[in-house]
Amino acid sequence: MGLIIIIGVVVWVATMTGWYLLTTASKSADVEKAKSRLLGTTAAKKSEKGGSKQPALFDTSKPQAQLAIKLLHKYNLHTKAEELLEQAGVKWKVARLVHFCTAGFIAGYFVPYLFAPPFMRPYLLLTAAIGAFLPVYHVIRLRKKRLHAFEGIFPDCLEFIARSMRAGHAFSVSLEMIYREFQEPLAGEFRRTFEEHNLGLPLDVALQKLAKRVPLLDVQFFVSAVLLQKRTGGNLAEILDKLAYVIRERFKLRGRIRAVSAHGRMTGLALTCIPIAVGILMFFTNPDYVTFFFTDETGQIMAAAAIGLQVTGYLIIKKIVT
Repeated sequence: MGLIIIIGVVVWVATMTGWYLLTTASKSADVEKAKSRLLGTTAAKKSEKGGSKQPALFDTSKPQAQLAIKLLHKYNLHTKAEELLEQAGVKWKVARLVHFCTAGFIAGYFVPYLFAPPFMRPYLLLTAAIGAFLPVYHVIRLRKKRLHAFEGIFPDCLEFIARSMRAGHAFSVSLEMIYREFQEPLAGEFRRTFEEHNLGLPLDVALQKLAKRVPLLDVQFFVSAVLLQKRTGGNLAEILDKLAYVIRERFKLRGRIRAVSAHGRMTGLALTCIPIAVGILMFFTNPDYVTFFFTDETGQIMAAAAIGLQVTGYLIIKKIVT
């Protein structure tokens, strides 16, 4: 059985390697074709051969989608996955995320299968599901970290725009200056907004796309204030100063709340981790006692009830702290 598992893993790795090499070769070929068209070498070769019709610079035909991508499209998850990757600032394609999830599922099932005792093998689908979710969890953590970094310097950005407008600069010029004065991720997002507007996209559409890429309430307030001032008039610099003040005051209030609720959060974390740690220790010190919860039907019911009550208690404590 172990040999079959190893053969399956080797076949999957070989398939993924071949797919990566083929896609890299096709991308290089497309780059060479584009260079030859721009330099005119393709046209010269075609004219020498009798003048046939040149292919288009961009191939508009869609490649055949993979099975996982088809499933994502079917359940309307492809767009959400793209938005998640874009908000996290990750330069991945959705297909790469799917491949990582597949690799995590295989590793989460077959690696414990080689070391787990026989009575644990029916439960390895749980570890496989956890392994498949790890790449998504990694992207979610990057998204949360990136949005937190954006939110931290956003009040300074609003005050910078207000000072620039008081100095006589246009609003679009202030967006361009943000890229040189601030760090990522704020600089990159506002630079993209400025470039979209500079290339002909209406300002309201560019700002709405910014609010979609950065799903923060403060950004939505900022976009609404700019669009409202554009339609009705008013002192935009004063509005942005007040908005920056409100955001900073909310940061202070959030810090006080986290300080007051720290004891409750630590209590909930401790009460959740203690039973898990005790179960792991008992598995190594007295395995016969723990196997009862996996092999016996009554033990399985008791383990499921204990897990359900543990999760319920954690959610209740989290709700109270919130």
